[in-house]
Amino acid sequence: MPYDWPKDTDFALWELDVLDRACSACGRTMYICDHRYRRFHTLEGPVELVCKLNHCPDRSCPGHFRTKSPELEVTIALPKWAIGWDLLCWIGHRRCARHWSVTQIQGELWDDYGIKLSADSLTRYIRHYQVMLAARQQDPIALRRHYAGVQNLILSIDGLQPEKGHETLYVVRELTQKRVWFAEPLLSATADEVRRLLAQAKVWADRLGKPVALWLSDRQDAFVTGIAAEFEGVPHRYCANHFLRDVAKPVLEADSHAKVQMRTKVRGLRTIEQAVLKHQRAAACEMPPPLSTQAVSDAQGPAALAVTRSVPPTETTLASSAGQASLLDDQVERSPEAAKKFWPCAAIL
Repeated sequence: MPYDWPKDTDFALWELDVLDRACSACGRTMYICDHRYRRFHTLEGPVELVCKLNHCPDRSCPGHFRTKSPELEVTIALPKWAIGWDLLCWIGHRRCARHWSVTQIQGELWDDYGIKLSADSLTRYIRHYQVMLAARQQDPIALRRHYAGVQNLILSIDGLQPEKGHETLYVVRELTQKRVWFAEPLLSATADEVRRLLAQAKVWADRLGKPVALWLSDRQDAFVTGIAAEFEGVPHRYCANHFLRDVAKPVLEADSHAKVQMRTKVRGLRTIEQAVLKHQRAAACEMPPPLSTQAVSDAQGPAALAVTRSVPPTETTLASSAGQASLLDDQVERSPEAAKKFWPCAAIL
């Protein structure tokens, strides 16, 4: 689907012509026969590219029926692309190096450059970038140049499963240059499948002409047998990360057992705490709080309070008051906190 450009877009006009205008068939100078117009985004703004197409003027020459495009066109943007190479590299770097999401890249393009691309288009461009990056990583000439100063190779293999039931991605890396050689998902890590990956790693090492000095892995059976078969005599060591993780397993099990014993003892303390709380509630229920004058006035009204004040105390009332006073004195002697509760002045004394 063609890109929908706004009508008020200000394009920069670029023109390209053929560099070698000699006909490949007869050698005569070619002439411009047509123009091809393209529009695409760059980091410097939108561009309208005019490509001048050439062909041989001699109708009897086979080159007359073949048009030649400018050689530099593919260095600016690939055919049917709405973006240039600079913008593709910008998108790929944000995705692969900074791990931005498609939504983040889409928003950044619009905010900083005013470029509006759909999520589907961005996903397609990212896929193109990843394919090119993988091809670049596996280019034999580039690899040979990259490992020119390396004497020995140190290889590692490990598997990563995103979720249970998914395919496991096995990655072969070279550690001296910290470079991923290749990766392949395997549904089952059988000895034959793993050995096939190890054989491919051996082909890479032979292509570079460098000896393999060491292999690192998590010491799975398939890795141990496969490396011993494909790389005879090469040392195979335990990965430090997996080694430390396995060393910590007994410590984790002992810690878990200690936590179980600790919880058993703590649960016994809870029974004692509940018994103390029950005893405190029972003691509080046996000792009702005395009614104050204000409480009596609120409960019986002003008239009853006036009658109570006007009636002189009898012997029964005095005996009841004396009994309550002696009960309070006994409670105060047993608990100083009770004295502070019933007689605030006791706190001062």
